[in-house]
Amino acid sequence: MPTIYRALAEDFVAEGVDTHFALMGDGNMHWATTMMGMPAMRTFHARHEHCAVAMAMGYHSATGKVGVASVTCGPGFTQIMTALTQAARSRIPLVVFAGEVPMHAKWYSQTIDQAALTYPTGAHYIAAHSPRRMHQYVRDAFFIAHERRPVVLGVPYDLQKAELPEQGAYQSSSAVLPKATPIWPDPAEIDCLAEKLAAARFPILVAGRGAIWSGADKSIEMLADASGALLATTLPARGLYDHHPFSIGIAGGYAREFARELSVQADLVIAFGASLASHTVDGGGFFGNAEVVQVDPKPLGMNEGVHAADSYITADARLTAEALASRLKGDVTGCNGLRSPELARRLAIDVGDSSEQVVAAGTVDPRNAISALDDVLPKDFDIVGGSGHQSYFHSVMRGRRPEAYHVHKAFGAIGSGLAWTIGVAAARHNGRVVLFEGDGSLIMHIQEFEMIKRHRLKLLICILNDGAYGSEIHKLREDGLDDSGAIFGRTDFASIARGFGLRGENVTDVAQFDGLYREFEAGDTAMIWNIHISDQVVNPRMRKMVKASKVH
Repeated sequence: MPTIYRALAEDFVAEGVDTHFALMGDGNMHWATTMMGMPAMRTFHARHEHCAVAMAMGYHSATGKVGVASVTCGPGFTQIMTALTQAARSRIPLVVFAGEVPMHAKWYSQTIDQAALTYPTGAHYIAAHSPRRMHQYVRDAFFIAHERRPVVLGVPYDLQKAELPEQGAYQSSSAVLPKATPIWPDPAEIDCLAEKLAAARFPILVAGRGAIWSGADKSIEMLADASGALLATTLPARGLYDHHPFSIGIAGGYAREFARELSVQADLVIAFGASLASHTVDGGGFFGNAEVVQVDPKPLGMNEGVHAADSYITADARLTAEALASRLKGDVTGCNGLRSPELARRLAIDVGDSSEQVVAAGTVDPRNAISALDDVLPKDFDIVGGSGHQSYFHSVMRGRRPEAYHVHKAFGAIGSGLAWTIGVAAARHNGRVVLFEGDGSLIMHIQEFEMIKRHRLKLLICILNDGAYGSEIHKLREDGLDDSGAIFGRTDFASIARGFGLRGENVTDVAQFDGLYREFEAGDTAMIWNIHISDQVVNPRMRKMVKASKVH
């Protein structure tokens, strides 16, 4: 009979797992080593447990597959609480194989209640303690993960080495997963909404990530053209309609200047597959006094403290958009004249932020840096965006596919961008992945440079380095307080990269990018561009947040 750890590894393979991310310890080393030996299995060894899990999350973002990571028990497990919370709030399907302390040890220094730690993060915990149920534990873990929820499979160290009792062949989660059938909209609700859309003076259709999942992008675009409405997207669906002359781009806190002006004029907003979270509605006031309708298989009345919509249609985004277009039949009277050549012209030249701000000597304006990078980097690059103050600037880049855009803002945690990028790069394996990250966030897990070199991953890291925690210095300065505790100086990431065997250059002039990109393409290792940005430039979202905090 096989050992339990071998049987569990074979079960993961039966679930279609071909890539996993691990940091070995006593509690998981037998399983992880067995996984390494499985045919066609790709194993990536991280240097920090949080990063192993975040890499699996990035891998899912690039492939749509369930991400798989592995950590040991006790202190190895406590390191992943932030990553589990990020995964839960972002609804990422994830299975973490975690060792548990030996069941039969009378004392073990790494003992801690791992299940009790897991549940507050929003993840699910399966304590695999019955040898006769091992197959079922794995199947249940993947079943729950397919519901877009992270799962921890905890297996005691000593139990893993026992023989697996006879229990028949493994039955994968795919055999028991119910087939998802798109929900058709109610005809009466379609009639009512079609009348409102036909009469609306200034309608906007917003597409979210759920619209992409349902294949509704073209149907929503056709509905917009049939009704004369403008198009918009959420941040995760950024770029979906960049080709369209009447797309305002991202809605909410990351909106461009003219788009923000237009949003307050809207009288009807229909959101397809968009959660209408705080970022999308910019805290609640982005669409002014418009009537908001949410179309979603699982609509939420309240989301992140914001009243999500005025009414709801519980249905599939694509089917609803098609039904509305069919019901309109060209009978549109409300927004005649909304679409005009002048409107298209202004949308084409719309910028994220044109405010005049100070640029310190020897540094570059982050807005100019991103504009230059948008010209230099090919449109087929996958983009990973970190968190923090710098995360706004790259959001204005245009003409890039939403499937190749990876953001993780649901928990507001910095420090995960590098690991997410590694996960995306492991999935793509084409040398065309770029991370935009801040210096404070990147340095938290700089040790993963070693992992990038060891696994020969080619990727590009653009550090918007203001020598500080950007969000904090701008808030402290606005409040008239000492900002020195948030300032650390401009770390020489180029030298650090070279110390790890990678390539690195410091950037103080955007004219350097053309030559640096040619150098990146010519080499076969990862490259870090340490861009010295001015710490005096405050993004518009931060300016609004600071102003709001003074009011309250």
